[in-house]
Amino acid sequence: MEGEKRVSLAIIVISEEGLKIANELSDFFGDCKIIYTKSLREVVGEVFYHYSELIFVMALGIVVRVIAPYIRNKYEDPAVVVVDEKKRFAISALSGHEGGANRLANQVAAILGAEPIVTTRSDSKRSLIVGVGFRKGTKGKEIEDAVRETLMEEGYSLNDVLFISTIDFKGQDRALKEACVSLGLPLRIIPFELVKNFGGSYGRSPFVKEKIGVEGVSEPCALLAGKNTSLVVPKKRHGKVCVAIAKEDLG
Repeated sequence: MEGEKRVSLAIIVISEEGLKIANELSDFFGDCKIIYTKSLREVVGEVFYHYSELIFVMALGIVVRVIAPYIRNKYEDPAVVVVDEKKRFAISALSGHEGGANRLANQVAAILGAEPIVTTRSDSKRSLIVGVGFRKGTKGKEIEDAVRETLMEEGYSLNDVLFISTIDFKGQDRALKEACVSLGLPLRIIPFELVKNFGGSYGRSPFVKEKIGVEGVSEPCALLAGKNTSLVVPKKRHGKVCVAIAKEDLG
């Protein structure tokens, strides 16, 4: 297949557990190919230059060994992301920037609730955390637009953002995951009790507390999701979505 036009995304698995994860991912990615194989080396040789993006659901060491003979350079190699079968990590393993593996790792992490592992220098400089709260029934596009508009209004870009954050009972909402996939950002979920007991300074609302049991969502989630954070954009409402932005200071 070498030399043929690349077509979209392939998810490669070697176990029934991996197949479940692949199906979960395909539900969001849509047009992708799931390959369940016991002959991994043979399959990799066939697909490596046929697809622009490859997701392997297995141990990183296995992937490193089987793709090594086919790696050329960052301009030709496909984006490779590795997910462990416990859904703990989504690792950008090859072609992070040029091939788009960093963005793909973030998308996979958002869908599965995994931690994205991205080690390129420019991505390590991202420092913003976008906290979101939204009403039941809000569409993914509405959340996406609210995030984009807030960043634009405040002079920031998606390239400045580490991840999206929200409270746990909103974290499994399909609309939010769809927004994160479209934005190319991972999702960090904050436990309800952590938000409830948070003593930091933010715009607390008795009305919100009466409705959902905590005094806010977007601001405390943005502050709690990182280390040594400060609020740089207080809660802004865009229709049914509230967005706040915090910044990490690790210097």
